[in-house]
Amino acid sequence: MAGRPGRRDQILATFVRHVAERGYSETNLGDIAKELGMSKGTIVHHFGTKAQMLRELEDNYMGQRKRELELIFEHLQSPAERVAAMIYAGVFYQVSDRDATIATQREFVQLTDDPAMLKIREHRADVQQLMQREITTGIEVGVFRKVDEALSTLQIFGALQWMWTWFNPEGRVTPEAVGGSFVDVFLGGLLIDRFTLTALADPAGRIPQLVHECMREAAEA
Repeated sequence: MAGRPGRRDQILATFVRHVAERGYSETNLGDIAKELGMSKGTIVHHFGTKAQMLRELEDNYMGQRKRELELIFEHLQSPAERVAAMIYAGVFYQVSDRDATIATQREFVQLTDDPAMLKIREHRADVQQLMQREITTGIEVGVFRKVDEALSTLQIFGALQWMWTWFNPEGRVTPEAVGGSFVDVFLGGLLIDRFTLTALADPAGRIPQLVHECMREAAEA
């Protein structure tokens, strides 16, 4: 039947939006079925359970983020540029993939005992390890001050993970400006020589533009 191949994607997108707006525990398949004008059985046929939908959301989301970062890292070599790019990307997710970003950030502690979800969460750990390695490299080559790399990484990710509670994509401050502010604060605390900080934190600079380009390329792949 025409349109059938897209029905599964439609169901998942609606689920993601409901989780972003209500939270996982308040999202139910009956509401999704009613909104889409289908039976609850149709959703169960495609996904089985709500837990499986959450697993798929997490897997799709982190897989896409890793593909974007691979492209970004192909274009950037210095630890400072790579860390700055990861910060900008973390902000831009709040706009380009807002529902999925909010859903994963507010509900990543769900299904903590689920082996399948634990495996998926390794993707999240991989991304954090990317940043931690860049901070470590920056320290080793004398670009960054000697800090606790793991703690610094958690501080950066922690700030980005809670953006959904206050950031308004249509507010007075652009995502680029918010990203630049984050870069200014965090890299300002890491860099030994702050000479390059102005360029790294420039909302109209090379780094945020490159991040946008790589995100578009990954989305089209």
